[in-house]
Amino acid sequence: MSPPSVHFGRRPGMSLAGQVFVLQAVLVVLLLAGVGVLSWLQLTEDNRAETAEEMLGIAHTLAATPDVLGALDDADPTAVLQPLAETVRRDTATDFVVVMTPQGLRWSHPDTEQIGRRFLGTIGPAAAGVDDFTETYTGTLGPSVRAVVPVRDEGGRVVALVSAGRTLTNVSAELLGRVPVLLAAAAGELALAGLGSWLVSRWVRRTTRDLGRGELARMYTYYDAVLHAVREGLLLLDRDGRIALVNDEARRLLPLPADVHGRRADEIGLPAGLGGALVAGGAGTDEMHLTADRIVVVNRAPARFEGRELGTVVTLRDLTELRALGDELDTIRGFAHSLNAQAHEAANQLHTVVALIELGRPEEALQYAATELELAQRLTDTVVAGIAVPELAALVVGKAAAAGERGVELDVAEGTRVPDGVADPRDLVTIVGNLLDNAVDAALEGPREDGVPPRVRLDAGPADGGLVLCVSDSGPGLDPADAERVFTSGWTTKPSEGMGRGLGLALVRRAVQRHGGTVEVVPGGPGARFRVWLP
Repeated sequence: MSPPSVHFGRRPGMSLAGQVFVLQAVLVVLLLAGVGVLSWLQLTEDNRAETAEEMLGIAHTLAATPDVLGALDDADPTAVLQPLAETVRRDTATDFVVVMTPQGLRWSHPDTEQIGRRFLGTIGPAAAGVDDFTETYTGTLGPSVRAVVPVRDEGGRVVALVSAGRTLTNVSAELLGRVPVLLAAAAGELALAGLGSWLVSRWVRRTTRDLGRGELARMYTYYDAVLHAVREGLLLLDRDGRIALVNDEARRLLPLPADVHGRRADEIGLPAGLGGALVAGGAGTDEMHLTADRIVVVNRAPARFEGRELGTVVTLRDLTELRALGDELDTIRGFAHSLNAQAHEAANQLHTVVALIELGRPEEALQYAATELELAQRLTDTVVAGIAVPELAALVVGKAAAAGERGVELDVAEGTRVPDGVADPRDLVTIVGNLLDNAVDAALEGPREDGVPPRVRLDAGPADGGLVLCVSDSGPGLDPADAERVFTSGWTTKPSEGMGRGLGLALVRRAVQRHGGTVEVVPGGPGARFRVWLP
């Protein structure tokens, strides 16, 4: 049965992909606006610096012109310097070119009314011989970027000053010519960023299936709560067999390390059969595996999305308690069958005794009753006297009755001793019960002799510093090559009749190992012989 799908109602509002796109668009616009402002400020500063360098070059060029130095010897230097300065101003597209005395009295100016007046600006450094002084200053033409350089005679003495400048209005007008290029670059960056944001939002939309942020948060909260609340173990593995998700129940059922995420399922200490089955992927239904102390039922199914395989979904169910209940039920059934058989047998024996008495043979009746009582009591006395664990004693009596109904004689050896407290009674029931069941089945498949019923023998007692349990049968025996394989989960010589075959001896080994003991197949002799040692 496929699991039911869970649907969450859509709430009105923008999807997460839409929110991401809007957020990215706002961030891109703000970022580009900030970059544009910073670029404009940087461009303005660079343009002023370039203008200052240009003005400095024009002033140096004019100061080095021989005509300037020659005009200083005339009675009226303005007559020569004014036309010369205006020519340079027009040719270089500057706003003013002024030649002045070292004290700042103008000999030239674009506004002739300013000739003879004092220059507005800083001239001290140039008068002192500084060759590269520039500044931004508000003069007669308004704020301007200007350079002031000295004019030297042959002896190196400063005899005049030259200033060239351009108003900030014209500097800004020149800068405006670069605005279209700046806007074009910003538009290109905006388009590229918008395309990137759209691609990102499209990817987010496909990944989130166009769900909103609140819907995703709700879905995660609900799914997380469900994963931790279900009483079924859940593992999600990727295509490489690495664990992507594990819930609380899976951690309870399997001995998983804390850092299990991202590791392969066959590298985290699981039993080889279980780890290999998980990594193999594919589908699997009701596969039974043994861990150190549990029986788990494993179901596997491929996880696919839009036709693409993502990995494997594994569910785990605990069969340990169910198996224990089944064993207890089998024991109770054995008792019931035993009581039923004994009731029939007692009725037959009672009829026989009554008939002998009616025939006038009381001595034969008494002898017959005593013999039957002795036979019936012998096994019970042996079990009760030797087995101090009540659960195990009841199991053996019940198994003997069940074996007798199937035509198998279950014999408990004289001197059998099982002291109380040697092991958990449930583990003892698991060990002895499974060994006796297998022995009875094997005895029925063995060779038959006339007058000799198939036999199973139980022998137990202290030995080698612990308790030794031996179960043997008169069956066909085991191939020596299978002496170790018989304890493997799933191995069986019986026809498969559904889930649960091939677990008995594997459970025996798990129970024995939990107590630090050993179990082995003893070679030699007719039939099979299993030996268990418990410390």
